[in-house]
Amino acid sequence: MLNSREEIMRVTDELVKVESVVNTAGEIAVSTHLYKHLQSFPYFQEHPDQLIMSRTVNDEVERYNVLAFVKGTKQPSDKTVILMGHTDTVGIDDYNHLKDVACHPQELMKALQNEPLPALVKQQLDSGEWHFGRGTCDMKAGVASHVFLLKYYAEHPEELAGNLVLLAECDEEDSSHGVLSSLKDLKKWREEHGFDYIALINSDFVAPRYDGDPNRYIYKGTVGKLLPSFLITGYETHAGSAFEGLDPNFIAAELTRQICYNPDLCDEAYGETPVPPVSLKQTDFKPTYTIQTALSAYVYYNFFIHTWSPKKALGILKEQAEIAFENALSLLRERHRIFCERSGQTWKELPWKTRVLIYEDMKKQLVEEHGDRFLTHMKAFKDELLKDKSLDVRMFSARVVEEEWKWMKDKSPAIILFYSSLYSPRIELVGKDEREQNLIHALEQAVEVVQPHYPHPIVMRNFFPYVCDMSCVALSDDEEGILAIEDNNPSWGTKHYVEYQDIRDINVPCINIGPYGYDAHNRYERMEIQFSAEVVPNVTNEIIKRLLG
Repeated sequence: MLNSREEIMRVTDELVKVESVVNTAGEIAVSTHLYKHLQSFPYFQEHPDQLIMSRTVNDEVERYNVLAFVKGTKQPSDKTVILMGHTDTVGIDDYNHLKDVACHPQELMKALQNEPLPALVKQQLDSGEWHFGRGTCDMKAGVASHVFLLKYYAEHPEELAGNLVLLAECDEEDSSHGVLSSLKDLKKWREEHGFDYIALINSDFVAPRYDGDPNRYIYKGTVGKLLPSFLITGYETHAGSAFEGLDPNFIAAELTRQICYNPDLCDEAYGETPVPPVSLKQTDFKPTYTIQTALSAYVYYNFFIHTWSPKKALGILKEQAEIAFENALSLLRERHRIFCERSGQTWKELPWKTRVLIYEDMKKQLVEEHGDRFLTHMKAFKDELLKDKSLDVRMFSARVVEEEWKWMKDKSPAIILFYSSLYSPRIELVGKDEREQNLIHALEQAVEVVQPHYPHPIVMRNFFPYVCDMSCVALSDDEEGILAIEDNNPSWGTKHYVEYQDIRDINVPCINIGPYGYDAHNRYERMEIQFSAEVVPNVTNEIIKRLLG
């Protein structure tokens, strides 16, 4: 077992003290800090071309990845293991009056002693075995673990039959520009040095799955994340004549009721069930108050998948939207009938029908009907819309659909289903080829070696349950699944674009061994020191030894 605790805690604190909130200049600061830290290693003073700070591509924000590699001298081998972790964090506003010490663990823990704390937080704070601060758990301790191992093998290359790459990427917390950009550097190194990427070990945080959970988890593969989005068009009316129109917010509310927390939309696989969808935005597009009902509404949902492809998910969600639309209309008809009875008004059948369109079908129809005139108009519209920097990719997509809807000949109320953000692909690691089998076997052996030195069970599961950058280094989806993303994202090729071929070109089996803690993205973010600074590096190292020994 490597004696790693003191060194990893020191580097963790150094990284945490650099406030590196995503989409701020702090991302540059932490990359610069890490780059200079690695530059201080004698190995990289002798091999300066094996350490780079690489700017992201196709990115509106200036930021950098840090990549480095050590070449083993034990025997010639092209086999290469990648150690990956992200250096950005979420914001610190949730720390409120403790913001000034949010990135200074010792000062923060001292200040927390004077705060009213939940019982578990207080117990762990007093124990001395937990470390608090923004980024301690998610995931600078993981990066520190990788740096520790890179340094070890830089000092002992004779123990390595192969190559060890460190990838410290930026922008994991927003749009994964870091890892997606890094794929080009990894491909370049493969061409220049003949690297054969046989495994990737990510070090994102792990957490309890339920109250009182004694286990510490290692994950093979990761959950996929989609952002299914729905533009709901209604039929406007004066609020004083409510039943003469159709309020799109009424349809949106029923859609959210149908989709949110629905266990039927959990993609269970290998005995593991992801959390169900939940709403991340629900709004209409009225800019100011008027007495008229809204023209359209917009909702989108977090949607995790294990084995469903993006194409299959569209079919499932279309069915759910049709159920929601019909339920809303059924309720509207009933309420209209009761209102007419009570008010003495003459009842007549409302004209609305259930109508759900998948975006690519709607666009094909518009191209068939309007041809180049439509395409030319939409290109100009998107070019102008890109100038509005206040629009994120999700609102940009909605505005595109809203504009395209104006070209529809049949403007009867409808739900249009599309994707409006980055797809984080699902990854299954099940031993389908030799590389996967070798990684799984090495992981199982590593846990056997380290488990006797740690009191809590180290348990392996199939899907990392949160979005992470492992999704950008391998693909389990076929071409049809990826085309469903491209063809159903209105911002594709303008506000949003992913080189999925770069991912296919790397396509490396990946696992996650990261710090254990609580409350990532929360003011009480903290990590357990023993697991994070001792178990994580030693399990990781045992895998490296078996793959590159």
